[in-house]
Amino acid sequence: MCGGADSRRAGQAGPRVGGLCTLLAGALLLAGCSAMADATGPRQPDEPAGEASRALPAPPQRPPAEPSASKGTREQSAAEPVQSQRPGRAQRPKRPEPRRSFLRIPAIGVVDVPVLRYRGSPDDAAGTRIQNRGPTASPRGPRGGVGPGDVGNFIVTGHRTSHSAPFADLPVLRAGDVAVVRSGGHAYTYRVTRTRWTSFRSPRSLAAQSAEVPGRPGRKAVRPWLTLSTCATPEDHANGNYWSDRFGNPEHRIDKIAALVDVRPAGPASG
Repeated sequence: MCGGADSRRAGQAGPRVGGLCTLLAGALLLAGCSAMADATGPRQPDEPAGEASRALPAPPQRPPAEPSASKGTREQSAAEPVQSQRPGRAQRPKRPEPRRSFLRIPAIGVVDVPVLRYRGSPDDAAGTRIQNRGPTASPRGPRGGVGPGDVGNFIVTGHRTSHSAPFADLPVLRAGDVAVVRSGGHAYTYRVTRTRWTSFRSPRSLAAQSAEVPGRPGRKAVRPWLTLSTCATPEDHANGNYWSDRFGNPEHRIDKIAALVDVRPAGPASG
């Protein structure tokens, strides 16, 4: 009797225990969902259902200030030439070089001596023919030089003892004396910086005479230079040197090297 009653009580308690377990599991599930909702925060109103929350874009930041120029940068900028130009006015292009320019050297009384350009090298056949007519000659091309005011070596050669001798007193020029070339509507002023000698019997010396930087073969020119060249016939003869080439040029020439210091408008040279 007692065993039967216990069995009946156990059978009646089973359903009740199962129901309690179901309710407890549901409560735990609801509590977990609530905790997850609290952790993730409320859903954004414009976020589509079922998509993960997107990170909001960061607020725009102010661009960093540009660093001030270093000392080296300032020094480099100061060393570079600056081309000035009036606002609202276009810079005029340089006129084509005329065939004939004019040279003035106040210290030795040279006034408007013609300078004729030609294609060749200093004191070659073509250059010597020009000088034999009285003017000075200026070679152009790979074996010559550049024009007035151009970066590189502007070479002008002239006779000293014959054919009107425009460079009779060229050797007495000193550092600081000026030469003015009028060409293409501009006057180019060069200031003498030094003197060098060229030997017609030395290919190395001839290469130095025609170098971009006079006397400095292989160096790249960054400014306009002028070489005024004439024969050293009296000096060679005084030393017993009577050598001459097939054009009658003595072995040595005296070169005055000058650097461009000023450019200004001038009346156009004729020719």
